[in-house]
Amino acid sequence: MLYKLNLEHILFLDIETVPQHPNFSALEESVQDLWAQKTQYQRKDEITPEDFYERAGIWAEFGKIICISVGYFHLKNDARSFRVTSFHGDEVELLKRFKQLLQEHFSQAKHLLCAHNGKEFDFPYIARRMVINGLNLPYKLDLFGKKPWEVSHLDTMELWKFGDYKHYTSLKLLAHVLGIPSPKEDMDGSMVQSVYYVDNDLDRIVSYCELDVVTTAQVFLRLRNEELLSEQEIEKVL
Repeated sequence: MLYKLNLEHILFLDIETVPQHPNFSALEESVQDLWAQKTQYQRKDEITPEDFYERAGIWAEFGKIICISVGYFHLKNDARSFRVTSFHGDEVELLKRFKQLLQEHFSQAKHLLCAHNGKEFDFPYIARRMVINGLNLPYKLDLFGKKPWEVSHLDTMELWKFGDYKHYTSLKLLAHVLGIPSPKEDMDGSMVQSVYYVDNDLDRIVSYCELDVVTTAQVFLRLRNEELLSEQEIEKVL
């Protein structure tokens, strides 16, 4: 049934997150204790909460979003394009702009959100950060009371599982096995915190995030057994 979905009704997205503070010592003592409690089962005995803080961006309670990149297909006659844009910088402002996009262009029942591992990470993370920042959830992220078939979320990792709940496959590996050309990336996810806090290079992170959006769309096309996007079909829009 995947091939029956209208590509123009899908918003592909990816987020990049970092710890809320550049280092553990910047946290209030009470928050340091909460961090230690939150991560006690993830950390090995020899790893202190301070050493583990570089991973704080994974948790919405201790991290923040610095970039949301989105992409969508535009089809006209026989022409196809994939338009990519990003919201970045101040978290509250980027969340407001992303919410506005959903409300103005992707709010109908036919519209879907798609991300790789989105159901476990991107979608709930965005929702939690909106609540933390005092923003009302847009309909597409407000799951309360919805039946499973009413949730308008697609997840390329879940689609690849084919019902196997134990299986985790990274976007990079999935792109490789599906024969999707690897983009020329100069960083990976483990470098985002350093690039943000040490190098102060948000533009580099935005470019990386946008490449992941394009790759997610390419994976989705391959799952539908359709022709991959060419470089000429990918457009950066403001």
